[in-house]
Amino acid sequence: MTDPARPRADLRRTAERYRSTPAPGVETRHAFSFAGHYDPKNVHFGALLACNEETLQPGAGFEAHRHRDVEIVTWVLEGALAHRDADGHAGVVRPGMVQHLSAGRGTSHTERNVGGADVPVRFVQMWLQPDVFDSEPSYGLRRVAPAADTVTLLASGLERDAGTEALRLRRSDAALHLVTAGPGQALPDLPEAHWRYAHLTAGSLGYRTIPGPRGVGRSMEPGDSLRLTGEAFANPVAGPEGAELLLWEMHSDLKVG
Repeated sequence: MTDPARPRADLRRTAERYRSTPAPGVETRHAFSFAGHYDPKNVHFGALLACNEETLQPGAGFEAHRHRDVEIVTWVLEGALAHRDADGHAGVVRPGMVQHLSAGRGTSHTERNVGGADVPVRFVQMWLQPDVFDSEPSYGLRRVAPAADTVTLLASGLERDAGTEALRLRRSDAALHLVTAGPGQALPDLPEAHWRYAHLTAGSLGYRTIPGPRGVGRSMEPGDSLRLTGEAFANPVAGPEGAELLLWEMHSDLKVG
C-alpha cells in the first residue's frame, strides 16, 4: 500500500504500459493490472483501478460487456466514441466532452467507433472504486470549454463540488480535473490530496520531483503518467506547445473488506 505521507512522484512512461488487442481493430495500453495482465504490485493507485489508453479503428469496438460497482470516466482525444447501455442510455463522446457511467448494481454496455467514421477514435478511460455500492446505474455526458491556464472540474463526488456542473461520482472523496497551460507557462495551482494521479494528454511538461534542492528535474510526453503522494510534483511548467493533463484528486486509498 502506498504511503501518502511520503512525497513521491512516480513517473510511468506510455511505452511501459501493458499492450493488449482484446478485439479486432482495438488496441489498449493499460496502466494497471487488467484482464489477462496481472502484476500484484500494480493493481491500483489510491482509489483508481484502471487508466487505459484505447484506440478503436473504423468499424471496431467493444461488444456488450458487463460492469458492477465501478465508476467509469471517459475522455476522448480524437474521433468519436458511441456508447449504448442496457439501461437505455446512449451518447456520442467527442473531444471536449466527458462521459461518466456509474455501473452500480450492474449494467452492460457497448463502446464503438461511431458509425461511418473513417479515422480511429482515441480515448482515455479511467475506472474508480465507488464508496456507495449496489446502487442504481446512472449515466452522464457533458461538454467542457476550459480556458487556457486553468483547472477545470470534470467530475466529482466531493461535497464541496455539489451543485456545480461536474458529473457526479459515487466516491465522496475523489474528483477529476482537466489542467491546461499555455506554452512555457507554469501550471495553475493544483488541488492537494494524499493521492493524485496525472495523465498527460497533449503537449509536454517539465517539473521537479519534490520541492527544494533534493528535487530532480523530469519531463513528460503525451501518454506519460505520474503517481503523486505528499508534496511531490514541484514547479511544473508546460513545454513549447503547452500542456493538457487529466488529474485525479483522491483523499483515500482503495477500500477493502
